[in-house]
Amino acid sequence: MAIQTCAPEASAPRVPFDPGLIRKYDGFGPRYTSYPTADRFTDAFGSERFVDALIARGGQAIAQPLSLYVHLPFCDTVCFYCACNKVTTRDHGRSAKYIRYLAREIGIVAGLVDSASPVTQLHWGGGTPTFLSQEEMTQLMRVLRDHFAFAPDAECSIEIDPRKVDANTVALLADLGFNRMSVGIQDFDPDVQQAVNRVQSEAETLTVLDAARAQGFRSLNVDLIYGLPRQTLRGFEVTLDKALRGAPDRVALYSYAHVPHLFKPQRRISEAELPSPDVKLAILERAIEKLTGAGYVYIGMDHFAKPDDELAVAQREGRLHRNFQGYSTQADCDLLAFGISAIGKVGTTYSQNVRTLDDYYSRLDAGTLPCFRGWQLSGDDLLRRDLIQALMCQFEVSIPSVEKRYDIAFRDYFAPELDNLRPLAGDGLVELTTDSIKVTARGRLLVRSVAMVFDRYLREQRERARYSRVI
Repeated sequence: MAIQTCAPEASAPRVPFDPGLIRKYDGFGPRYTSYPTADRFTDAFGSERFVDALIARGGQAIAQPLSLYVHLPFCDTVCFYCACNKVTTRDHGRSAKYIRYLAREIGIVAGLVDSASPVTQLHWGGGTPTFLSQEEMTQLMRVLRDHFAFAPDAECSIEIDPRKVDANTVALLADLGFNRMSVGIQDFDPDVQQAVNRVQSEAETLTVLDAARAQGFRSLNVDLIYGLPRQTLRGFEVTLDKALRGAPDRVALYSYAHVPHLFKPQRRISEAELPSPDVKLAILERAIEKLTGAGYVYIGMDHFAKPDDELAVAQREGRLHRNFQGYSTQADCDLLAFGISAIGKVGTTYSQNVRTLDDYYSRLDAGTLPCFRGWQLSGDDLLRRDLIQALMCQFEVSIPSVEKRYDIAFRDYFAPELDNLRPLAGDGLVELTTDSIKVTARGRLLVRSVAMVFDRYLREQRERARYSRVI
């Protein structure tokens, strides 16, 4: 295998790491893939209001671009750490029925939007999308392309479990138009893999990455998780070294959130085997050192990218965006989401589908779209969404720009928030000037804590226990 590495001279800027500050601010908080966050959605926004939003979108004078998300929930086995909405089964016949109903949902939604709207982004998530047979993947992609106009340079990505994929499958995915891939690793340590029920070799992982490069995939991401049971500092260093041998374009370094009261599979993880808070912090610090030392740029939250990757370029140019799939290079286009639990955005609305297969099938059988809750954004929501987006993506808010766009006096409108920012400024997380709010290099790891200051719903009802930890 040809190993690709970042050039030494491209060493990324150092990410300051202050364990004391991290302990101080490491509470629970949203990831802000949307604002308001999905836990605020209400069943007062159902399928009828979603249809209204789609029809209103179709009446626009200019066809705005679209992003599509398809949730494919099936998995052969359960990973104990997983918090995704999934269906664990070895019956591969169940996916055939699901594909038929997806086609029905896609057809209804496509009939309500402007057919001229170009699709600039597609993502298949799960679950394990490659649980589908090759015929089913081909069928699903055909349905999508029959109903929507894909841009020639559309970004098409898929989540991959390398234990279930071979070179032939990767070649098929390329033929179907996929050009980006996210490969789950989590940890290569055999003891950790046994503890979370995900045994996966370095060889099969690198085989998939090599096959993707050979097929012309233009961006490869790997997912790692720190804080898993039986993890040690030395063990995770070995995992990082192995992951970097594959030279991924992006690395997602997630913090494991142990919330067994919310996710039943996590009850099979022994809390006694989880690393201590100090060890978990040491693992994070070492991971950041190794990734930036290898030339990866810290994008924000838990994402790193090579300096020439489109994420890093978009951030430098002020074009970075955040949506329900995380950081993105795409503009803030409407997102149509299909399948159980999928969340979309149309205009100034959010919508989410029902969470179970039975509900999904019964609603579509009744001729109703499976949206069961959502949100209509207010003017205040839109303002705060833009501000939080700027903090999360660019680490800076231009006060004059916000005042001009929303016709407000910023310091009057956000007086409570500015008061609450001052302690963070005192700790060196942000810099407050007459014209801007800047997240410092020291504060970037804690940007969620900065963004939470502007979350009106958190201020009114501080129920943070449902969220993952900031670090």
